[in-house]
Amino acid sequence: MVKSTEDATSTASLHKEISHLRHELKTSTHDHPATSHQIRVGNYLLERLAQLGVTTLFGVPGDFNLGFLDLVEDDPKIHWAGNCNELNAAYAADGFARVKESGVGALVTTFGVGELSAINGIAGAFSEHVPVVHIVGVPNTLQLKTKPMLHHTLGDGRFDAYLKAAEQFTRSQAILTRKENADVEIDRVLTDCILSGKPVYITLPTDVAYEKISAARLRTPLNREPPENDPETEASVIESIYKLVKAVNGNVAVLIDACTIRHHIKEELKEFLDKTQFPVYAAPMGKTAIDEGHPRYGGVYVGSISHPDILEKVEGAKLTISIGSMLSDFNTGNFTYHIPRSKTVELHSDHSRVLHALFPGIGFKRLLPKLTAKLAEFRSISHKISVPRFVFPVPSESNDIISQAWLWPRVGQFFRPRDVIIAETGTSSFGIIDVPLPKEATLITQVLWGSIGYTVGALLGAACAARDCHLGRTILFIGDGSLQVTVQELSTLITNNVTPIIFVLNNSGYTIERFIRGMHRKYNDIASWEYTQLLNTFTKDKDATISYTVKTKAELDALLNDDTFNRAEKVQLVELIMLAEDAPAALSRQTELGGKTNKYGEPEVDLKRMSSKL
Repeated sequence: MVKSTEDATSTASLHKEISHLRHELKTSTHDHPATSHQIRVGNYLLERLAQLGVTTLFGVPGDFNLGFLDLVEDDPKIHWAGNCNELNAAYAADGFARVKESGVGALVTTFGVGELSAINGIAGAFSEHVPVVHIVGVPNTLQLKTKPMLHHTLGDGRFDAYLKAAEQFTRSQAILTRKENADVEIDRVLTDCILSGKPVYITLPTDVAYEKISAARLRTPLNREPPENDPETEASVIESIYKLVKAVNGNVAVLIDACTIRHHIKEELKEFLDKTQFPVYAAPMGKTAIDEGHPRYGGVYVGSISHPDILEKVEGAKLTISIGSMLSDFNTGNFTYHIPRSKTVELHSDHSRVLHALFPGIGFKRLLPKLTAKLAEFRSISHKISVPRFVFPVPSESNDIISQAWLWPRVGQFFRPRDVIIAETGTSSFGIIDVPLPKEATLITQVLWGSIGYTVGALLGAACAARDCHLGRTILFIGDGSLQVTVQELSTLITNNVTPIIFVLNNSGYTIERFIRGMHRKYNDIASWEYTQLLNTFTKDKDATISYTVKTKAELDALLNDDTFNRAEKVQLVELIMLAEDAPAALSRQTELGGKTNKYGEPEVDLKRMSSKL
C-alpha cells in the first residue's frame, strides 16, 4: 500500500532525524572535554573546512574578521586568496565548490558592508544548488547584546537585519554567541551544506573566535550520506517504474540535469546507463553529468530549440526518466518541453515522482543503484534504440570573420580531457551547448541565476580547485560587457599563481540583451577598452602573463594549434574581435521566445523630440 503524501513526508523527516541522531551518537562517543586537547573556535571551524576539501579561503579583510584571518593565515592546510571585493569572493567560492566535487567552497566577509556585498553571489549559489559556507566576522558578544551605534550598522539598533537577509539565501544559519555549543552548531550547518547542496551562514564574533573548546568532535568526520529512504515506499517506487518501463517495452529516454552533478550521483548515473543501455540526453545545466563520448549519449535537449534529431528522439520516447531536473526558462527553451507528466518519471535528491504520484523523501542517491538492478533486464531491448551521433562540425564559411557559428565547433577541437571550461552568461553559455566536450571535462555555467560577471570570480575558485584535483587547463569564455563588471579579479588570479586561458569575446557590448531588445540602443553599448593591456595593469611581473588579439579565423586557428599556448603555463588572455549583431543559433532562438514572453510594449513616440529634429 502506497503511503499518502503527508505520511510519506513525515516518514522522510523521521528518517532524516534518525540519520542525524545516529551521527550525533557516534560523535559523542569521542566527546570527552576533560581529556581532549583544546582548540580555538576559529581553528575548529578551519579544521572542519579542511576536512571538507577546502584548501583556499576567499574573502576580504575587515575589522570584525581580522582576528579570525590571523588564524587563517597561520593555518597549514588552508591558503588565504584575498579578493578585490566580496561579490567576487562569493563567485570564487561557488566556482571552487563546483570543481571540488563532494566538497564545499568558503568565503569570509565582515559584518554588514562585506556580507551584503557578497549576497548576490550567495543567492546564485542557492539558486543553482552549490554548497558554499559564508563566514561573517561580527562584533563581540557584548556589543551584540548592547547594540551601540557601531560602524557598519544601520544606526538604528537592528543588528539582526543582515541575518534576516541571509536567511533568504542560505539553507541554515549558525549564530555563534557562546563557546559551549559552537562545535555542535558549526557541525550542524556544515552538514546541512553538504547534504542540501546549498549555502550556509556562520557568524563569528571577534571574541568567540578565540575561545577554547574541546577538539574531540573533530575525530568523527561529518556525515556526508543522505538519510535512508523509507524501504516500503522505495520498493513501491521501484516496482511502479519497472511496470511502466515494461509497459512501453523499454522505449525509454533518460534526461539528465544539473542536480545529478550537484548532488554527486555521476557514478551511480553511469552505472545505470551502462547496465540499462537507455538512450540519454542532457539539459544545458546537465552537460558533463555523463561523459559526452558515451555511446548512448545523444546530445542536449532544450525544448523546441533543440536539434531536430534530438527533439524527435526525446519527445518521441514512450517514457521519460528525468534525473535531477531544474526546469528554468533558459534550461528548457523557454518552457517548451513537450513531455507530459503522464509519461514522465522524475528522480530528485530528496523526492521522486512517478507520473502524477509524489513520493517525498525518496532520494536518487540511494534509489538509483536499486533501480539499476531492477531495470537491467531491459538492456537487450533498449540498446537497439538508435541514438543520434552527437557531433558539431566546423562549418565552411566564405569569409575570415570569426563568427559565432564557426567559433564554438572550432574551440571544441581545442578542448582536452579533464579541462575545466567556464562559459559566461550570454553568447558563451549558449554557444557551448552544442559543443561535444571531452572525457572528464567539467563545464561551469550559471544558466539559472545568470549574474553577468560571475565567471571571472568563479574562474579563480575553479582554477584553485582544479590545481588541487590535478585536472587539466582552466578555460574561460566571457563577453566584453560581462568582463567589465568584475574585471579586477584578474589580479587575484595572478597573485594566486593559477594560469587560466581567458577568451574575451569583444563584440562591443551586451549581445544577449541586444537580441532580447534594443539591438541598436545605447543602453546595450559599453566603453571600449584595451583588453590586451589589462594583465599588464594588474601585475608588475610581465613574465607571468601574455595577451593576444585575433581578428580572423586564420589567426585564431594558428593560436589554438600553438604548443606553447596549449601548455597554459602562464595567464593568457585572448581578445576575439567579433560582430556585435552575431549570436549563436540557440541564443537567437531562445531570446526570440523570451521576448514574446516578456510582452514588451512598443515605446511611445516622443513627438517633442521628433519635432526638434525637423
